[in-house]
Amino acid sequence: MTDDVELVHGSGNVFRDLGLANPEAEQLKAILASKIIAVLDTQGMSVRRAHELTGFAAADFSRVRQARLARFTIDRLMAMLDRLDQDVEVTVSVQPRSQSAPVAPITA
Repeated sequence: MTDDVELVHGSGNVFRDLGLANPEAEQLKAILASKIIAVLDTQGMSVRRAHELTGFAAADFSRVRQARLARFTIDRLMAMLDRLDQDVEVTVSVQPRSQSAPVAPITA
């Protein structure tokens, strides 16, 4: 028995592919959170120690570790990295979307 499998190429942003609102912001938040987790892991730092060093609540670092990012803004995640003694450099590229990429409706 053979199963038919269809290969679908993503847009490069899983949040856009899932049709979520503000996919670029969500992707940036996920990238920043992954960098925070990498710093904690590389330094063997507990969330309590991160709290002591940064002043951000240990619960905030726990939420980042669990990828529960709804409460976080991009600038808050960047501030967490800053207080973890990390430099953050952001590069922005703006270009027209391809016709195949779905366009999310703008909601107020």
